[in-house]
Amino acid sequence: MFTADIENRGLVLDPRTKLAVMITLVIFALGGTGSDIAAVRIGTVMLSVLPIVLLVTAKQWKTAALFGTVYAVIKAAEVLLVPTLTGAALSVLGLCCMIFVRLMPSLIMGAYMLSSTTVSEFIAAMERMHVPQQITIPLSVMFRFFPTVLEEFAAINTAMKMRDIRIGGKNAGKFIEYRLVPLMVCSVNIGSELSAAALTRGLGVRVKRTNICKIGFRLQDITVLLLTISLYVIWILGIVGVIR
Repeated sequence: MFTADIENRGLVLDPRTKLAVMITLVIFALGGTGSDIAAVRIGTVMLSVLPIVLLVTAKQWKTAALFGTVYAVIKAAEVLLVPTLTGAALSVLGLCCMIFVRLMPSLIMGAYMLSSTTVSEFIAAMERMHVPQQITIPLSVMFRFFPTVLEEFAAINTAMKMRDIRIGGKNAGKFIEYRLVPLMVCSVNIGSELSAAALTRGLGVRVKRTNICKIGFRLQDITVLLLTISLYVIWILGIVGVIR
C-alpha cells in the first residue's frame, strides 16, 4: 500500500495537488475548522471521500473498500447512533467516532500519496515550490522509510511465526522482546541508512539538481484544486455571515 506503483496509479495528480488536499484535510477534517457551519461540514465530508475515489482510480480495490467501509460505518454511527446515547456509552463511542472520523481522511490521503508518488516526483515538486532542503530531505526519506519498515516487519513476523512467538501461542510472553524490539532497532537503522543514501545522491548539495520527472498541473489537478479552494471560500463566507 505504501509503495509507489507508477504503472497503476490511475488518475495522475501533481504532488503539489496531493499536498494541497492533504493540508486541507488536516485543517478541516482533523482540525475541525468551520465545523459550526453546515456548508463547511458537508464540504468536508465530500472532500474526505476524495482520497477513496483516488484509490479506486489507482485500482487499489481492497484498500479503497476497506477504508471506505470503515469510514462509512464510523460516520454513520456518529450521525445516527451517538445522538441517541447517554452516559458512559455516549462518552466512549462519541470520543472514538470523533477521533476516527477526523483522523481517517488524512490517513487515507497519506496512504494514497505514498502509493502514487515517487521520490523523484516529490523532490521535483518541492524544488518547484522552493522548499528548503532541510525540509525536502527528511520528507523524501520518509517516502522510502515506510515501505522498508513494512518489509522488515513482515520478515520479523515470518521468522517469529516459525518459532511460535505470537499472541496466543506458547511463547506469547516473548512477543514484545522478539518482535517489537527488533522492529524499533531496524527503524532507527533504516532511518540512518536512508538519510545517508539521500545525501550520497546529492540531495544535500547547494548546486541546482536536474530532474527528468515530468510534473505539472493538468485538467484533473485544476479540478481537484478548485474543489479544495471552494472549501476555503465557503468557510470565509460562513465567517462573514453570508452563508450558514
